[in-house]
Amino acid sequence: MSRSISVMVTGSAGRVGGEACKALAAAGHRVRGYDVAPSPSAPEAVIGSLTDTCKLRESMAEIEVLIHCAAVPDEDDFVTRLLPNNVVGLYNVLEAARVAGVKRVMLASTGQVVMGHEGPWPITPEMSYSPRNWYGSAKVLAEVAGQVYAHVHGMSVVIVRLGWCPRDNRHARMLASDEAGQDVYLSPADAGRFFRCAVETQPDIRYCIVFVTSRPLRRALYDISSAERWFGYMPLDQYPAGTEIFDIDAD
Repeated sequence: MSRSISVMVTGSAGRVGGEACKALAAAGHRVRGYDVAPSPSAPEAVIGSLTDTCKLRESMAEIEVLIHCAAVPDEDDFVTRLLPNNVVGLYNVLEAARVAGVKRVMLASTGQVVMGHEGPWPITPEMSYSPRNWYGSAKVLAEVAGQVYAHVHGMSVVIVRLGWCPRDNRHARMLASDEAGQDVYLSPADAGRFFRCAVETQPDIRYCIVFVTSRPLRRALYDISSAERWFGYMPLDQYPAGTEIFDIDAD
């Protein structure tokens, strides 16, 4: 690393956002978290929601790179949960970044945007969308909105289609019985490793999509080669590494 970079992570109290904060802070970067809950992994932490446009804009001051992880993390009621957080919240974050002059934005997306894919494998970023629920559809919107901000407003936008990183015992229990899920597993350490690579390696990118997972257990379902090509990311873990903190037998 040649210098410290100022990074803001939304969703910094969450599983992936917290790992991004931890890895970037350990590498000497200036990290500011933004979440509705306290963010113990972020040296600087702002408590705020995605609907608070004033606080979002204030928090973007002097930020060079934005990592946007904050969202309802799975299928939920569209009107009361997905719309205010994953759609309106996305707009608020992108507008705050644009007004603040943030140069690079990384938008956390999901493999659920290609949930209906039936082969060939692995899925590449160039393959067409096939969401099967409102959560995945909202993430398609996020990816397309990122493209607009890249080409209309001159930001560098990286769409990060994250693999399955369990959030709690229930989520880990689901993964333990899902062979395909284990092949798109993303360990906490690999999640942090990717975001450090993506912050520190800054190729001339206007817009790109990358899949990010750990090493597949059986076969590769997502093609992560673009993450290596653009950012030098190489996963070190494989399922079940990193899941030891969960009790899959818990109620």
